[in-house]
Amino acid sequence: MKTLKTSVAALLFSFLVPIQAQTADEILANYFENIGGLEKMKSIKGVKMTAKVSQGGMEIPLEILQLNDGRQMTVINFQGKEIKQGVFDGSTLWSHNFMTMKAEKSDAEATANFKLNANDFPDSFIDYKEKGYTVELMGKETIDGAETFKIKLVKEPITVDGIQEEDVSFYFFDTENFVPIAVQSEVKSGPDKGMTSEVTMSDYQEVDGLYFPFSMTQGVKGQPGSPLTIKSIVLNPSIEDGAFTFPDDMQGEK
Repeated sequence: MKTLKTSVAALLFSFLVPIQAQTADEILANYFENIGGLEKMKSIKGVKMTAKVSQGGMEIPLEILQLNDGRQMTVINFQGKEIKQGVFDGSTLWSHNFMTMKAEKSDAEATANFKLNANDFPDSFIDYKEKGYTVELMGKETIDGAETFKIKLVKEPITVDGIQEEDVSFYFFDTENFVPIAVQSEVKSGPDKGMTSEVTMSDYQEVDGLYFPFSMTQGVKGQPGSPLTIKSIVLNPSIEDGAFTFPDDMQGEK
């Protein structure tokens, strides 16, 4: 795996045509070109990430699986137990309860909101107009000392406590490499409701001709987040039949 580096041509482009690089679509075009190409991104069938998250002074190993048909899950290995979180099999969203270790289905509202993101693999900006999304360049902003282009992404409305609300995220693209280094959005529910969630990304590395961030931190803006370090990424992995299926469905409804 090779670390993403700025080519001489990219540097010259950024200095010689700053005006042309000021539209959202051109920034996105540079982004896709710089991470390996739009068509190559579209050809991905699935992604398997092996990682570890630092939380509460502990390092917890996990796997993240995402497929182009919307199925996905996170598998946590903790104290010898395999705990599945955010599992979506195409229709049902479920997770293991950390206390009882039993699989529990999410409510209808959470499942419906989750389904809206099923067509976003492997990137929300791919064919965004065909999905009915809009993007808008909001100008430049400095994130962790780096100058970025701030792009507003508006997707399909989500439902929060029975009320439809806009699904808005702000992506911050490094002006040198045209890759996102942060994503911010408003927290819609829970104890952090009204605050701004933030995911930061860095350490882009090459996997089979495409570049992915291998270091991420997720949390609330202005507060310490949970660092996630990716150890390996496998494209188009082999997945066992039934890996995403709710356990009761595999055993038959009681």
